[in-house]
Parts: sequence; C-alpha cells; structure tokens
Amino acid sequence: MSSPNNLATPSTTSTTQAPADPAATAPSTSSHPPASSPDPTLTSNAQRRLPASAAAGPPELASLKIRLRAAVRQIPDFPSKGILFEDIMPIFADASLHEALIRALDLHVAHTYGPDEKPDVVVGLDARGFLFGPSLAMRIGAGFAPVRKQGKLPGPCITASYEKEYGQDFFQMQSDAIKPGQKVLVVDDLIATGGSAAAAGSLVKQLGGTLVGYVFILELDFLKGRDKLDAPVYTLLSSQ
Repeated sequence: MSSPNNLATPSTTSTTQAPADPAATAPSTSSHPPASSPDPTLTSNAQRRLPASAAAGPPELASLKIRLRAAVRQIPDFPSKGILFEDIMPIFADASLHEALIRALDLHVAHTYGPDEKPDVVVGLDARGFLFGPSLAMRIGAGFAPVRKQGKLPGPCITASYEKEYGQDFFQMQSDAIKPGQKVLVVDDLIATGGSAAAAGSLVKQLGGTLVGYVFILELDFLKGRDKLDAPVYTLLSSQ
C-alpha cells in the first residue's frame, strides 16, 4: 500500500563544530527521506522489509493490470459454441506487454512473500504455464519445473490424476524437480474448474515441497475452481 512519506526537519550545526555530512543534514523530500531515517509508513520498512518493488507495488500494479486486461482478446464460440475464449496471446506478441506481465507478477510475489519467504521453485502447468513461468522464475531468482501430460517427461516421474469434462487425465513431474522443503509457487494462465491446478499441487506435495500459493492470469469465477485448492490463490486480471 502506498503512503505519503514523512517530512524530516533539516538539522542545524554550530559554527564551532566540524562541518556535518551534507547527506545527513540535507532536508528530505516526500519522495526521498533521509537514508538514516527510513520512512516508517512504508510496508517495506515498517513490517516485512520488502524490496522497493513491493513498496511501490499497488499503484504500479493497478496501471499494469489495465494495460494487460486491454490486451486480452475475447473470442466467442471457441473452442465450441457458447464458450467465450480468453486469448492471452497478444500479451506475448508485444515485448512491452510481456515485460508488463512479468513485472506485475514480480510485484505480487515481492508484496506477498517478501525476501524471506520467496518461492524457491516456480511450477508451470502444461502448456500455457510454460509461456511465462520460466520468465517469472528467472525474475525472482527461483528455479522452474514443468508439470506435463503423462508420458511427456523423461526419467523417473511421479503422477497425479484429475477429472476433465470427458474423463480422467494425468499430470506428471520428474522425481527430482523439487527438493524436500523447497517453497513452491504454481502458475498457469487460467483457472477454470481447478482440477489440473489441484493435481499440480498434489505433485508438489508428493515431492516434499511446501506449496505457498497459486497464481493465474485469468479466472472463470463462476466455476469456483479455487475452492478445490488448498493454498492461497491469486488472479492477476478480472475475468468472466
């Protein structure tokens, strides 16, 4: 949350004293409080000592959301009649919008978890979670691990099932993708019924990871998919 900064009173020195450090005596401004007196109204200083990106987050994040929401196309009757499809591909077709997406998610992670609880691994779901999961992981200094459809990953894997409209399907992760105790954030483009995300969370737990949350770009609220998830859910943009 943004807050006005405190104004500090300039210090004065006697003519008989040695000259004071100009940086210590210069008046502060509303945007630059003295370094020796961090602004206590900022969340980053008063509470969790988050990085500057988190302190500046809410106003910047709101602006980024407006840009990103405007870029999402709604395509009626796809993939079948009566479905209004949310197309996020225009975000990735524009480098500035792609950067805006990663910046917005970075702000969320910094504001929510801070430097001490930052995720160690970002897990992206097959397939659109692969579009931005690796970029977000690199931005926050975390590893990336994919969740894929059964039979797509080499080596030893673990498996979790989930229900789809036409029956059961299976997700897999490589057995060494997450180390026990690592903090894990699961990401995907959209949450609908929540079944695939719940399966990904199950895989994280099977490997001994600590599931700290789920992040989605969009959400179909009327399907109540978040009710199936047992960790905090964050959706970046408003949706249907």
